Amino acid sequence: MNEITAAEQAGFPILSTLVFLPVVTMVALGFVRKERALRRVALAGAVAVLGLSLLLTAGFQRGTTDFQFVEQLPWIESIGLSYHLAVDGVSVLFVPLTALLVVVVMLSSWTAVRYQPKAYLMAVLAFETAAIGVFVAVDLILFFVFWELMLIPTYVLIKVWGDGPQRGRAAMRYVLSMLLGSAALLAGFIMLGVSYRSAPGSGGALSFDLLVLMDSPVPLGTQTAVFFLLAFAFALKAPMFPFHAWMPTTLLEGPIGMAVFLGGLKMGVFGFVRFVLPLVPEAFAAWSWLVAALGVTAVLYGALIALVQSNLRRLVGFASVSHVGLAMLGLSSLNASGLQGALFLLVSLGLVSTAMLLVAGFVHQRVGSTDLAALGGLAQRTPALATFALIACLGAVTLPGTSGFPGEFLILLGAFRAHGWPVAIAVTTVILAAAYVLVFFERAFHGRIRSTIVDATADLRPRETVTAGILGVAIVAFGFFPTALLDYSSASVDDLVGRLNPPTAVAADD
Repeated sequence: MNEITAAEQAGFPILSTLVFLPVVTMVALGFVRKERALRRVALAGAVAVLGLSLLLTAGFQRGTTDFQFVEQLPWIESIGLSYHLAVDGVSVLFVPLTALLVVVVMLSSWTAVRYQPKAYLMAVLAFETAAIGVFVAVDLILFFVFWELMLIPTYVLIKVWGDGPQRGRAAMRYVLSMLLGSAALLAGFIMLGVSYRSAPGSGGALSFDLLVLMDSPVPLGTQTAVFFLLAFAFALKAPMFPFHAWMPTTLLEGPIGMAVFLGGLKMGVFGFVRFVLPLVPEAFAAWSWLVAALGVTAVLYGALIALVQSNLRRLVGFASVSHVGLAMLGLSSLNASGLQGALFLLVSLGLVSTAMLLVAGFVHQRVGSTDLAALGGLAQRTPALATFALIACLGAVTLPGTSGFPGEFLILLGAFRAHGWPVAIAVTTVILAAAYVLVFFERAFHGRIRSTIVDATADLRPRETVTAGILGVAIVAFGFFPTALLDYSSASVDDLVGRLNPPTAVAADD
């Protein structure tokens, strides 16, 4: 693989700056005493990261498979480890998405989080550092380090600032689930690094560099073992059916800010695209039928369970399981349409799921609950919130003109080419999503006011309006102009398809 250095494109190590600027902001927060100043400093740091991430996307060269803005320094040379950062068409959009979600979380929690605000903001910034590191690391062990570091702020945010009575149990369950997956992930990475020793031109050395391993053949037996190890780890994180049990509970018990990160950043699916497809392509192609079967099952299961939920947070949790299944169905197609659709859907979910969860957060702050029994008639008192909720709901049902539509359309197009009529089951999600989302919206925001709390509810505040406006505009804009995102990933997706089992890939596109 070709590389373009950060010195050539940006003139400075922009990826390292993006990774560690939140840490610098954390240190600065340690010297701030006043609460208002705390929030302003934290927000300024988050906005600076967002600005740099937009500079990154503006300078990214589209139409090429090259890894760009590359930074590489020796780390532990004796075992083939290096500090190696880079982005390509697969990962570049997830950096500004992460930065945007952090800004959204800070704005939405401006008045909602009163308990230990300094510690809360530090935890959010720590999560941002680890999350951006996950998206830009191309050394497998460095990726694993960032992957593990995410657990610390996630656990703290859920346990300390969670809304539910079982938040401590939810936090522990999440961490234990992720550690189980991490053991499999590390084992798979070690197998790949050791396997490289016997590859031609390796000189018997170890390597955990993604770019090196992508051009090194892996025996089919090793590929199969690595596939199942990595698939298990990333399926837990996604979450992918049947490894999804932690998701609805965590969204219900944890704070809205953490729910936004878990629901909006589908790092498990990203892991499949980043590592599984390029490193063990023959094994993925051989087992794509299993991925497709689990994907279709998840699509139907998640939608049916969401249909009977009376709590908006649990509804979003099960809808997330359904959407992850749809993304995995796109990957299983082994063709460009399916893969492009899956990546587009991941970015769209970052916007739509975040919008849905913010609606839940705004409602909870005003009413004290997101359960239908406590709602009804909200639109009469909060028209701005109702408008934002409607845009989020339309994105969730993939209405044409919203960001949800292009990704789902491309996935179904690619899946029909690869798998034929069984994919028709997945089409039912359009009907089911309309049922569970729009019925909830109608019952929560319309009808008569049944509660004195709802009757006295205030509409969106200025900061909340700004947050809602940013997400609402993005959901509509990317629905009408999807090529603004698709152009970034097209060349990298074509390269991934070419690395898959050639007979399978050709058959899928016929």
